[in-house]
Amino acid sequence: MNAKLDMLARVVAAVSLLLPASVMAQDVDSEPQSEKLNNFTIDAELMTRSELRLGGLPDSEDDNDNKAYFILERTRLGLDYERTFLKAHITAQHSAVWGQAGKGSFNLYEAWAQLTARNGLFAKIGRQVLSYDDERIIGSNDWAMAALSHDLVKLGYENRQHKIHLMLAYNQNSESVNGGTEYRNGDKPYKTMQNLWYHYDHPKVPFGASLLFMNQGLQSVNEEFPKKTYYQQLIGTYMSYRPKRWSAEGSFYYQMGKNDYGLDISAWMASVKGTYQPSTQWSIAAGYDILSGDPYFAVPPGGGLGLVQHKTIKGFSPVYGSHHKFYGAMDFFYISSYFDGFTPGLQNYYAGATYKPTSKLKFNATYHYFAIATNTENLDKPLGHEIELTASYTPVKEVTISAGYSFMHGTETMERLKRVDSERNLHWAWLNVLIRPRFLQVKW
Repeated sequence: MNAKLDMLARVVAAVSLLLPASVMAQDVDSEPQSEKLNNFTIDAELMTRSELRLGGLPDSEDDNDNKAYFILERTRLGLDYERTFLKAHITAQHSAVWGQAGKGSFNLYEAWAQLTARNGLFAKIGRQVLSYDDERIIGSNDWAMAALSHDLVKLGYENRQHKIHLMLAYNQNSESVNGGTEYRNGDKPYKTMQNLWYHYDHPKVPFGASLLFMNQGLQSVNEEFPKKTYYQQLIGTYMSYRPKRWSAEGSFYYQMGKNDYGLDISAWMASVKGTYQPSTQWSIAAGYDILSGDPYFAVPPGGGLGLVQHKTIKGFSPVYGSHHKFYGAMDFFYISSYFDGFTPGLQNYYAGATYKPTSKLKFNATYHYFAIATNTENLDKPLGHEIELTASYTPVKEVTISAGYSFMHGTETMERLKRVDSERNLHWAWLNVLIRPRFLQVKW
């Protein structure tokens, strides 16, 4: 069934390259000459971030082993063209560590074109950034220097109340016919992906709701297994209610299907968050996240010496979300994995406050309490406490200067699962400078 769905997605993707042009041509051809406006811009983004990390390595007697200081840079150059019915965008990106041997990482981060009809239909094809709802499942992950983008076709319809997007992707290592459709160690973990997203905004009440369905085809990563594509699905919802002074938002997602070892998946996550703004300068927020987990290590069908065999994976994966936004600024969870692939899940209790004395200056303080989500042998649930302090200043609209400091005290469970020393407090500080100049803007 999934193979047929995969083949249908390929056919739809191919037909979609021709269909939007023919459907939208009627609007384009009938467009009055006076309405044809071309807009071309050249923009850049230059980001430099220095980071200082202290503590974390277990069984280390040398303090130098527990210190790390480095400077990261990311440079983007973007070209934009826009007309009434057509948009096109290209972004080249380079990222590296200062002093890094070689040339760092250079890639084409975005390269897409979009046709839009007056009736709300659109088609967008190429390498593009995906950002949906609060970015918990699908986001840009822009904090990471490489960030996230996807090669796909997006078809959709939008008006004031309804939005529906269909995303279709098919990845391959190269154009060579040798090896058939085998796909290993590609730029993205999935061989194929089909996403359907629907969003509704109430016309009179500040309420919005989204539904997301995702189907991913992943080929086996183990050479001992046949070259087979396993399919896993995700389905869920995100809702928000935002009156003038407060807001409430929540989400629930369920994963099913099979992982790339062929084991069944039955995992879920839920989140809830409330925000209150007593004045234009102050806001406070609190929330709770829970992601399901496994009480034992995941074991391939062939088994493993000394490991408990179980046939269902219960550890939830937030796939392509902007994880840095949700699970602590120190990125211990879902950016870096637990030791040896263990997936005991996560509970995240948090509360924070934001103070904005002027339109250019903002301060934030947030507290996190972390715990695993499952009952495991010989491990307590608490992982530790984390405190985050951040500040940002925007002297002009093109420049933002921000800084942050995070402190975490872990537990013995944190030491065993993340290989950090519970006797050492963990510190992380950073300073970020972001400059976004516009070099050229031409209209004709």
